[in-house]
Amino acid sequence: MLAFIDLAIIGQTASVSGKIVSEGKPVEFVNVGLIGTSFDSITDSTGKFKIKNIPAGVYKIQTSSLGFNKMEKSIVIKDDGNFIVNFDLTNYQNTLNEVVVTGTLKEVSRLESPVPVEVYTPTYFKKNPTPNIYEALQNINGVRPQLNCNVCNTGDIHINGLEGPYTMVLIDGMPIVSALSTVYGLSGIPNSLVERIEIVKGPASSLYGSEAVGGLINIITKKPQNAPIVSADIFATSWQEYNTDLGFKFNAGNKASVLTGINYFNFQNRVDKNKDNFTDMTLQDRISVFQKWNFQRKENRLFSVAGRYMYEDRFGGDMTWQKKFRGGDSIYGESIYTKRWELLGNYQLPTKEKLMLSFSYNNHDQNSVYGTTSYIAQQNIAFSQLTWDKKIGINDFLVGTALRYTFYDDNTPATATSDSINPQTQSQKTRLPGVFVQDEISITNKHKLLLGFRYDHNNYHGNIYTPRFAYKWSLNDKNIFRLNAGTGFRVVNLFTEDHAALTGARTVEIKNELKPEQSYNINLNYIKKIFAKNGTFISLDASAFYTYFNNRIVGDYETDPNKIIYDNLNGYAESKGVSLNIDLAFNNGLKIIAGSTLMENTLTENGITKQQILTENFTGVWAISYKIKKINLAIDYTGNVYSPMRLPLLGDLDPRKLNSPWWSIQNIQLVYSGFKNFEIYGGVKNLLNWTPFKENNPFVIARTNDPFDKNVQFDSNGKVIANQNNPYGLTFDPTYIYAPTQGARAFFGVRFNFK
Repeated sequence: MLAFIDLAIIGQTASVSGKIVSEGKPVEFVNVGLIGTSFDSITDSTGKFKIKNIPAGVYKIQTSSLGFNKMEKSIVIKDDGNFIVNFDLTNYQNTLNEVVVTGTLKEVSRLESPVPVEVYTPTYFKKNPTPNIYEALQNINGVRPQLNCNVCNTGDIHINGLEGPYTMVLIDGMPIVSALSTVYGLSGIPNSLVERIEIVKGPASSLYGSEAVGGLINIITKKPQNAPIVSADIFATSWQEYNTDLGFKFNAGNKASVLTGINYFNFQNRVDKNKDNFTDMTLQDRISVFQKWNFQRKENRLFSVAGRYMYEDRFGGDMTWQKKFRGGDSIYGESIYTKRWELLGNYQLPTKEKLMLSFSYNNHDQNSVYGTTSYIAQQNIAFSQLTWDKKIGINDFLVGTALRYTFYDDNTPATATSDSINPQTQSQKTRLPGVFVQDEISITNKHKLLLGFRYDHNNYHGNIYTPRFAYKWSLNDKNIFRLNAGTGFRVVNLFTEDHAALTGARTVEIKNELKPEQSYNINLNYIKKIFAKNGTFISLDASAFYTYFNNRIVGDYETDPNKIIYDNLNGYAESKGVSLNIDLAFNNGLKIIAGSTLMENTLTENGITKQQILTENFTGVWAISYKIKKINLAIDYTGNVYSPMRLPLLGDLDPRKLNSPWWSIQNIQLVYSGFKNFEIYGGVKNLLNWTPFKENNPFVIARTNDPFDKNVQFDSNGKVIANQNNPYGLTFDPTYIYAPTQGARAFFGVRFNFK
């Protein structure tokens, strides 16, 4: 199982020394020992170890380190000398041993967690460099970044086909990325501040509250002690996109370490490949500044505080638009100014019992104009949580109380009063106090049971109950079954969750007072690890999932092409499917990570079942990597593929296709790491040069020649009249979108790390 072993035998007693690396970099803090003896050592910062004064004999040497599988090898020591053993752990990384917190709000290894948690590190995302987390998620199985507007390119994250509002996005466990920021703020989270991303697919409401219906994404920020002293990652593309990530850390006295990260992204190149006189990609000018403080305390108690500020100026629309036309009806443009700041922290109380206080606050200001329609909004979210972690016998308890306060105000019907004579806005102030309890019961070494229950009180909708159940059966450390079930509860704010309610010429109609959604979830997961004798490592991760919804709130785009009609579904909705992730690592340096999800998301109303709009039935992703060690060159080939999905048309005469085709985005990258502290990389994104513009549709955005509908004629019932100037009877509408609109482009970048 060792990559290479060189022997040097000279005397009767000996020492064993060597170096341990992974992906060409030294691995520190690896325990190396001779099994059954007291002879051991640990690797230093250069990955080197040495075990001295070993008598002659036959031994088995073993490595042990968090994040890697144990390896052993028989060695024979006959004489004095130095027995050299060098380990290459590249193909033996074991993410099951990684510490995760998202599934149970406790730091446990993935192997021990009764809740299946997927972990992704920056190493994985570097296989396809992106300027932000939103784009980086495109290579995760079952997770799809969904663009919601052809003009301003805002979007959300789908998990297993469920729309963005069903996905909870956390930063360091804090629910500060929701509502407004789900639509407008995801693109402002740079990859540079990420230590890892943990993803839970399925029910998590009993721990995280009512929004975690379809799953959650927890962005774990870097610890200052784990970050390099100075780092930089700068890349540009042939479309004239420029991205810069800078990081540096320093010690503030003897007991505080500080990490600062700065991200700047700029794209000002107006591109119109499909010749509709509208930008294919939005122009963006964005800066994000992040800082995190870690404080050393007695008994290693935790105390960290972090803050982030983000500003973005985004535009899409007519190629001739200038800021002087903002809000006017002469030249169409969608202009979005976003200002956002966040504060979050964790403080372990100085008590004998393990009590953890978590807190966060964010302020989000939105100033948006869609043609002549303005959307001015402000959202503040304050959150605090106190948890008590206690083990009693076979029971591992977690008890907590939480309070979330949300202030929201805008200039839309969402906050309008019923006074038609003196119309005013009335801000929404939502108070959501709650308590939760969780008991993880270790029945035996192979069987664990998790029981959880959460109670929240919403000042608008009353009491919310979300129970949870999880069971883990470990046949051994290579075969694990997990079963999770729970309920969910979600209150909808249309204007912060559904961008289509703002853009285009459709009017919004809310038929009835919207009731909160309820859901019931179940998820079965199986993990299998295979270690072949030739050094090949195989990991299989399979899941089956099912979610049933009551009171599902659906936007109806089809009854009236001039409206989006929102109402609770008179029936039910279902989301079900299976997924499989495969990791293959060969001893020749080839690694393959691939996944696929087969799913069905349906709406059943009045006995009629139909596929949910803008949801695929199949998705597949892959990342194939090979490193040529002799020349320090790595090759990464990444991609995804999606099956057809039903699209929103504007009526029976709309000539665009009802369903999207099969489509795929593929990328290739070369990375050279032969310089000290430097890497250079480059490649091509969207190798196939695929865009929705190439699918034989006469157009993608309807009526870009008349975006203010000045030349559209309506009958007495408000229906569009088809005529010579408008043969299809359409209005301006940019909601016909299902895939990125950027074609092939080259990229080149450089990374620098000084530790």
